[in-house]
Amino acid sequence: MVALRILAVTSEAFPLAKTGGLGDAVSGLAMSVQESGVQVTLLLPAYRSTMAHVNQVSVISELAGLPGGDATLQAAYCPELGMPVLLLKNDALYERDGYYVDPDGLEYSDNALRFAALSHAAARVAQGVEGVLRPHIVHAHDWHTALTPLLMHQMKVTDVKTVLTLHNVAFQGVFPMANAEALGIAPQYCTGDGMEFWGQLNFLKAGIRYADLITVVSHNYAREILTPRFGCGLEGVLASRGSDLISIPNGIDIKLWNPQADPYLRGRPFSADHLANKALCKSDLQRSFGLIENPRASLMAMGSRLTTQKMADLAASAIPMALDAHADLQVCVMGMGDHTLEAQLSRLAERYPGRCGVYIGFDEAHAHLLHAGADMLLHGSRFEPFGLTPLYSMRYGTIPIASRVGGMADTIIDPGANLPAGSMHAATGVLFDGENPGDMAAAIDRAMGLRRYPAIWRAMQMNGMRTDFGWAKTAPAYLSAYQSLCPTVALERISERAPERRRASAGFGSQGVRVNPAVLATRGGLAAGTAGKLQRIREGVALEPVGPRRASAA
Repeated sequence: MVALRILAVTSEAFPLAKTGGLGDAVSGLAMSVQESGVQVTLLLPAYRSTMAHVNQVSVISELAGLPGGDATLQAAYCPELGMPVLLLKNDALYERDGYYVDPDGLEYSDNALRFAALSHAAARVAQGVEGVLRPHIVHAHDWHTALTPLLMHQMKVTDVKTVLTLHNVAFQGVFPMANAEALGIAPQYCTGDGMEFWGQLNFLKAGIRYADLITVVSHNYAREILTPRFGCGLEGVLASRGSDLISIPNGIDIKLWNPQADPYLRGRPFSADHLANKALCKSDLQRSFGLIENPRASLMAMGSRLTTQKMADLAASAIPMALDAHADLQVCVMGMGDHTLEAQLSRLAERYPGRCGVYIGFDEAHAHLLHAGADMLLHGSRFEPFGLTPLYSMRYGTIPIASRVGGMADTIIDPGANLPAGSMHAATGVLFDGENPGDMAAAIDRAMGLRRYPAIWRAMQMNGMRTDFGWAKTAPAYLSAYQSLCPTVALERISERAPERRRASAGFGSQGVRVNPAVLATRGGLAAGTAGKLQRIREGVALEPVGPRRASAA
């Protein structure tokens, strides 16, 4: 039998490229569905950082006439992911220090060209490129690759299906309409029925309009984006695709984020039943951020992009309010983003020596230690499609204090602030509403109050640590979604438009993998007609149909 072939086109995939949760989500999903018998190939730019994580690199095709100039398509293999990778090489577009922004934090002026080129490359692979087996499905992630379904429609590639996953609707890839010709977009798609958005081109709208299936990364976020507050101007377009819009929650890599076998903890593993080494991690974290090493202090961590979306502006006011109110509170902050917010938070380390440390930057070692050593995680957000960071914290027995938005409303259990403390025995964290510093400070106060009840606190830790947030729970929903688009893939292959050369070294063209039996079992029901093809997916897993710089520490 022929395995279902997925081309996952993305701007990030950990460890090849990562700025945040997108990179983790893409690689986690890819590995999970691959373990279920699907043949996954990643396609992303050949960034400078990417090449350190691949081997067996070879040129398989020259792609002439792409936006931004001719490019080379390279085949490679990523040992850390255990899967083949296609890399789009154009040094003029991708050989840079940052993926999206320059060292001053400004978006690259040619981002439209950079990511249109990536989408064109994906569309050409779908059409047929010598040396690569054509995929059955192209799975595009976020605005950076959302032009792909439109381009495939423009190129009349109808026998390869498309999936678009919305990781964050707030970022849409909006560019001047005058760029259309340079981006290779035909005039008929530059209208309101296409990708026109208030007189400009909108990459994300293009994907929503033309993808065969649209997935959203949490149930609550799927509801939110149909409202003006969270839809960011696309709520009407999303509602018009309601019959093809489903929610499939993200997962986390439970092997990578595992306190019992985390190499970043330097020989200090711990578990829900044996928490002693968490105290040692706490001491390491205090020392790393220049805090007083006090095991009885309540240590609150904040690790996220320092932007207004992540409420870093609120945190700059709420954290000193909390430090003034609680003498036993310590705070450590790690992140980067808006330079003004970076400066505001950095000044807190000077204002509260020994009690507040700030690291402007990001690295994996600090990220893991942050979750392992802290007692609480502060994760405010004005919108949060899924929210990976609180899940990491719960894995490590660190209680999240988070906004009640998006996926966090689905994954963090909080019976409510107005109930007796005893009700928190079933909780996993503290949620808050509102977008004022006082709202955040009140949530911190509430968490500090719960610290006075050791049995409740321990129960909350255990609840979070024992909850399964792994991708294995999510993969079956994606497998069913894929199979709904290609119900006969196990019986016949799509037509081959280009000669194939099997690339055994990189895993390209392998035909020996069998389709997962769970996928085959769904084939009949999901192919039973257009009107009902997604019904089985929705049952139980989907929304109902809808219309480093250095550390700074005193």
